[in-house]
Amino acid sequence: MQTFGPTFSHKTEAQIQLSGLTFKNRIGLAAGLDKNALCLKAWAQMGFGHVEIGTVTPRPQAGNPSPRLFRLVDDKALINRMGFNNDGVDVVAKRLEGRPAKELLIVGGNIGKNKNTTEEDAYKDYVYCLKALQNQVDYITINISSPNTPGLRNLQNKEPLTKLLTEVQAANSGLKNPLPIFVKVAPDLAQQDLEALITTATECALAGLIATNTTISRAGLKTPAHAVEAMGAGGLSGQPLQAKALAFTTIIKKDLPAGMVLISSGGIMSAVDVKARIDAGADLVQIYTGLIYSGPGLVAQAIAAAQ
Repeated sequence: MQTFGPTFSHKTEAQIQLSGLTFKNRIGLAAGLDKNALCLKAWAQMGFGHVEIGTVTPRPQAGNPSPRLFRLVDDKALINRMGFNNDGVDVVAKRLEGRPAKELLIVGGNIGKNKNTTEEDAYKDYVYCLKALQNQVDYITINISSPNTPGLRNLQNKEPLTKLLTEVQAANSGLKNPLPIFVKVAPDLAQQDLEALITTATECALAGLIATNTTISRAGLKTPAHAVEAMGAGGLSGQPLQAKALAFTTIIKKDLPAGMVLISSGGIMSAVDVKARIDAGADLVQIYTGLIYSGPGLVAQAIAAAQ
């Protein structure tokens, strides 16, 4: 049996049931780190209760030119413009046949559109990915909030969002075992646009929302402006996103109908941050950049803080 280093013990974990799924704890790995579902056994042994693979697209794509990932060490932040680089959903679905059991790790599939797919036809890419992953993942996240695919965030607007979610849910309802569907939102939405998105998600009977993706803002950074400018475009994650993501969690919780799940992500760097998200109403918490800066010990700390 292949091993991946020490198995972390979390004997005091409190299970939680959401959207028909049983999570062994509230802590997950956000999408973007394991795009191609290569390390699921390792994430399970590290202690995560769930992991989102992806973002995956119907066809493989190389993503944006390098360099496309930068560390802002003074800010405990990252800037990335990866551009949905992935092996393609069919390859990833095949790989997921060897995934850990649900009892060990809930696996979500984060799905997007290919760069050259038009906004009008975007729903076809999401439906294709849903069908390809239907037997291999436990839930689906619709990614319309990455800043690194041109025009993607336009899909958060009322009309295209309604069409997209309606088409995805129609396809989902036709599956033998329909999956919980989430949508991941950008932290750069104006409040009225966020409220409209919540309304649309509710009308389309989604399982819940994930708040938030990375931000295009560069406000308040310690890293010198000329250095940040030289890094170029991309989504900012980590410590500078902390306050905004927490605020979105609080706002969404107030407007989200009972029964819909809220997953908080963005700027979670410590156990204190985890506790703040749970106190703000998050059902689950996802980390990424915090893991890069703090290491795997953060997982155990986060699990304890989320009890």
